[in-house]
Amino acid sequence: MIHLVGPAVLAAALAGIGVYGILARRNAVLVLIGAELLLNAANVLLVTASALPAGGLGALPDVGQAGQGQVQDPLIPGQAMAVFVITIAAAEIGLALAIVLLLFRARGTVELTAVQELGEASSTYTENPDGKTKVGEA
Repeated sequence: MIHLVGPAVLAAALAGIGVYGILARRNAVLVLIGAELLLNAANVLLVTASALPAGGLGALPDVGQAGQGQVQDPLIPGQAMAVFVITIAAAEIGLALAIVLLLFRARGTVELTAVQELGEASSTYTENPDGKTKVGEA
């Protein structure tokens, strides 16, 4: 059985770097990388939690006791959830990168501070009488 401190420290480091990447970066691609690091930290914790015995931390044997031969669940729910999170993250990153690519084509930059005015919230948003909307004409 693995020691639980190592993966917990790794997950904390990944989560800290991910939060920093989301809050401090202005580049949209780096913000997406920060979000992926957060999801990977969650995956590490899921796999670590699935390595625990059935009773959780309370069921861990003391230092002097030998571990009982416990039957593991064949599906290993932590790893199954991690694969599910990886699948959802792949779809999320594909959609987000498509949006970033369209944003780059429209504005010429992927800096988040330069693209704060988008859509109806923009001060330059106008609606044409024919029902079609145009952004940037004021």
